[in-house]
Amino acid sequence: FVHASRDLERFLLDARETLGHATTHQTWYSVLGVFVTFRARLSVPQAVAFAQALPPLLGAMFLYEWDPAQEPLAFAPRAELAREAMGFRIEHSFLPETAIEDVAAALWRHVDRRAFARMLDTLPPEARAFWALPAET
Repeated sequence: FVHASRDLERFLLDARETLGHATTHQTWYSVLGVFVTFRARLSVPQAVAFAQALPPLLGAMFLYEWDPAQEPLAFAPRAELAREAMGFRIEHSFLPETAIEDVAAALWRHVDRRAFARMLDTLPPEARAFWALPAET
């Protein structure tokens, strides 16, 4: 757990810089908003596979307060998804319009890139596009 804790801290510091936030508290809620927005569009097996491709505490964060009984929502245009993420826990929302791209960029720097890409290849194209880096879109 010591390594997992350090990994989470490194990710939050990196994401904080990428998002332009002042604190990791702001960053936590921003990342959680992006995760919740994405997770709402996955089936239970897809969400579990995604969580397992993340570092342990990010995987736990991805599954935090999840209700797997909810039916997956359809993917929408990125701007709409970004607005949805920005509306997550509005009292804590500090998300810029580039939130999805910013969180994706930070996330790719903290995952096993090959394993993460293999897992994304098992998901629908819209799910892969959600985590695509700007040069890949």
